[in-house]
Amino acid sequence: MNRVKDILTRLSIFIGMLGSIMVLAVVLFIIINGSGQVLSEHGLSVFSPSEAWRPAADPAHFGLVPAILASLYVSFLAVFLALILGIPSALFIKFYLAARLEGLILSLMDMVAGIPSVIFGFIGLNVVVYFFTHKLGMAAGQCVLAGGIVLAIMVLPFIISTLVESLSHLSSLYKIPSMSLGLDKETYIYRIILPSIGRSVLLASIIAFGRALGETMAVMMVIGNSPIFPKLLGRAQTIPSLTALEMGNVAYGSTHLSALYLANGVLLLILIGVLVTASYIGRRIEDD
Repeated sequence: MNRVKDILTRLSIFIGMLGSIMVLAVVLFIIINGSGQVLSEHGLSVFSPSEAWRPAADPAHFGLVPAILASLYVSFLAVFLALILGIPSALFIKFYLAARLEGLILSLMDMVAGIPSVIFGFIGLNVVVYFFTHKLGMAAGQCVLAGGIVLAIMVLPFIISTLVESLSHLSSLYKIPSMSLGLDKETYIYRIILPSIGRSVLLASIIAFGRALGETMAVMMVIGNSPIFPKLLGRAQTIPSLTALEMGNVAYGSTHLSALYLANGVLLLILIGVLVTASYIGRRIEDD
């Protein structure tokens, strides 16, 4: 009986794994097939920095570099801002809050992480963009910095939760030896814990980067949606927001649609690279 259960369990896992691989393969096939038209007509010029995104022009231009750079820029900025708040927040939650409050805060973090992105975008539009426009006198309140701030708020709960979990693991390893050596809390944190948390910070950053890279609605509402090279205080347009804004007006079978397929193919390749890197680092952490 146990052997039958073991075989069924293994078979279920294999079928699930095979199904996931097939879904990914189908997605890749659809994207590659859809990207063929724009590559055959325009070649690699779509990846030229001098090529603009002007699909309605005559002749049309489908330069993807500004959107790719904007996606990377706003995601890196979001992770950087989130880490500035996330690392000290995780340390405070783990080492300075009572265990009961720690559980409450982490539960609240999980709730915040489940809030729809359109709500973050709405708040960002009416708070962050409004502040930039009316309080700082910026001509374009919708900018890369606004997108980075909103995305940072969205990925912050994930970074804090991940780091608190890692700190709990490290604390179980080093707390008793540190107490036996007579180390005070501050020395224990800054000399023992912080030097040991580097890989966990890197892992949380990479996964948060992947999460930020694929975000659409919140970024679209605050970044300005201009397909130009991104600047910190200027407008830009990411690949997800480009797709969301233009997909409804694209003719089926057109080169414009093919260019959107190619843009999303680039985004998918970047995300796969991020996930593979995160998986490798995660295994290294477990081995150590």
